[in-house]
This record gives sequence, C-alpha cells and structure tokens, in this order.
Amino acid sequence: MKGYSTREVADLLHMPQARVRSFARAGFLHPSRGRRSEYRFSFQDIVMLRAAKELDDAHVPSRKVWKALRSLQEQLPADRSLATVRITAAGDNVVVRDASSTWEPYSGQAVLEFDVAELARDAAPMVRQAAQGVSEEPDADAEDWYRMAIDLETVGANDRAIDAYERVLRVDPTHNEARINLGLLYHDNGDLPAAERLYRDVLADDPRDVLALFNLGVVLDDQGRPAQAREAYEQALQIDADFADAHFNLARLHERDGHAAQALRHLSRYRALTRGA
Repeated sequence: MKGYSTREVADLLHMPQARVRSFARAGFLHPSRGRRSEYRFSFQDIVMLRAAKELDDAHVPSRKVWKALRSLQEQLPADRSLATVRITAAGDNVVVRDASSTWEPYSGQAVLEFDVAELARDAAPMVRQAAQGVSEEPDADAEDWYRMAIDLETVGANDRAIDAYERVLRVDPTHNEARINLGLLYHDNGDLPAAERLYRDVLADDPRDVLALFNLGVVLDDQGRPAQAREAYEQALQIDADFADAHFNLARLHERDGHAAQALRHLSRYRALTRGA
C-alpha cells in the first residue's frame, strides 16, 4: 500500500470524502494514485488537509487558502519537523512556527491554530496499520518502506521506524536518506557506533554530504572524540560555510579547549546566521 486512502483520511479528519477529493484537486497536495487511479495520501498531505479544513471552516476565502497552502506545501516537508509545527492564521497572516523559527507562507484571514503533534497522535493507529499493509506486500520497494518509516517516526513509533529504515537498507543499501535518518534513531537509542557507521557509509558514497558530516561530528563528540568531531564540523563548513549549527558546535568545542579566539569567531558567525530566525 502506498499512502492512505480517501476514506481513511476522511475518517481521521472527520470530513466527507467528497471534501477530501475537492481539496486534493485544489493543487496544494501531491497525492499519488493507486492501481485503480484512486488517491493515496501521504502523512504530510494529511497535515495540509487538516490546515485546509480548519481554514475553510473559518470561512477564509478559498483562493487565499489554496495559495497559502501551496506555498506551505513547498516549505513544510523540506526542513520542518511535523511533530513540532504549529500553524496559525491571525488577522491578515498565516504563520507557521516550529521550535526555532517563524515564517509566513502567505497572507490569510480568520483564526486558526492546531498542533501537528495532536494530529500525529490521532493518526498513529492508521500509520501502524498502513505499516502492516506494507509489510505484507511482496513487491514493496525501498521508497515504500522509506515513506512508511518517515510516517512511523512522525507519530512517535520509533522502534517500528527503525525496522522500516532497516528494511529500506536491505532493499537498497545505498539509500543515503534512510542511512542518515536511521543513524539519528540509533544515536537517540544510545547505539553511537552504529550511528557512526551509517554516517561513514554515506560519506564513502558522497564525501560532500553536509548533513552526514555534521551528524558524524555530533556522534564523535558524544563518544568523547572532540578532535575528530572538530574535523567533521570543519569539513561540513568547507562545503556549506553558512551551516549555523556547525559553527555553534565548533564554538563550544573551541571554548572547552581554551581556544577563545576561534570560539568567538564561530559563535559570532552563528549569531549572525540565526539573527531574526
């Protein structure tokens, strides 16, 4: 199974199936199609549908809803954690907030606020059922498992997400996104050597993967290997000089080692990069 059916989404969001299909045709979602050309929605589609429903219920003009959510659809999946996002429309602005930043996808009217973590909790049984469906499909490919792993991680089913990412790598051992995500989960579980191995596998295939370099620095630092951690952060900054978190972590390491000038330089750069974020 690839994604969630119109009926499942309608039941989760307490809305008619016809309304789900209407939103799907509005252009701010990218549902896939099943074997009979029926819509199959991702969890991030469900987040957008929830926002559309709340805005529509608040009598925001449809044109503004579609434009705001088309912009948001481009932004949210790329670099925002679904479990920490809050979407608010107040006055003339639709505002999206996470733990570190605030941004406006487009102007809108009415009052809207919902916590995506609440939606994730509500969706958890459906996601787990979908994962069971994927496990029973003999032709499930790496991307099927990768999408399911992300959904499982989003709803907090981390043990099952680990299993799904591991299945991705059994099908496609070079799937770097799965390696990085699995490395983070291993790290959270305290298996630092396993996380390090995954990041090094990514870098063996792509030495310029900045996220793998940064994550490698973190896991090396947490293993008490600060010199190697500094090297990883410095390599990341050679590729992306504006990687704010790498500057912050280098400042901390230099400060700990008594390198005041280097610490101040990296901390100043971090502050410049994050000012107003």
